[in-house]
Amino acid sequence: MMNVKHTMITAVGALGLSVMIASPAPAATADDDTAAPDNATVEVATVNGSGCPAGTATVTSSEDKSSFTVTYSDYLVYAGGDASPTNSRKNCQLSLQVKSPGYTYAVRGLDHRGFAGLQPDAVGVQRTNYYFQGSQESRTIQRTIKGRYFGEWRVNERLNKDELLYKPCGEERNLNVNTELRVTPGDDESKVSFLATDTTRGSVTYHFAWKRC
Repeated sequence: MMNVKHTMITAVGALGLSVMIASPAPAATADDDTAAPDNATVEVATVNGSGCPAGTATVTSSEDKSSFTVTYSDYLVYAGGDASPTNSRKNCQLSLQVKSPGYTYAVRGLDHRGFAGLQPDAVGVQRTNYYFQGSQESRTIQRTIKGRYFGEWRVNERLNKDELLYKPCGEERNLNVNTELRVTPGDDESKVSFLATDTTRGSVTYHFAWKRC
């Protein structure tokens, strides 16, 4: 199964199936229009998880500091065939240092895309959970895709203003973002199903809401 990624994506292309885009309508956006401070910085503190081995995840901040994008080069789960149970579920946790003197921020939403090849009755799940270091409060966004499904998937989510979780002003707390991919095989467990977020087929962009302290 070492070349499963190349083999499955090639097979999907050979099927000649039209690409399906699973994109739920975004929720109402937050109405906080405070521009990002010019001196805001986003730095990666740690990257850990089976979905992002060392050197396989990259974080890039937008020029206007309104968002940051995470790309992965080896974030793939698959089940069925001779796949090991450990291949069916992976996660990646990022710890980010976002510094913005005089301002605070929240994650106002995300745009996540990837690729899936799911046999009949197989199920793929993408889950994102984020919170501030030391806080018991968190936010979770989850997308479930049911087979048969071959094509691109997308999650486009925006939070309402009253749902935003802001970092406490004046406190140094990292933003922790934990993502998870998992897939369960269909009725015919001899057939492989997969779910991927990688630089070939996907990425995830997180959008900030800013306000003055």
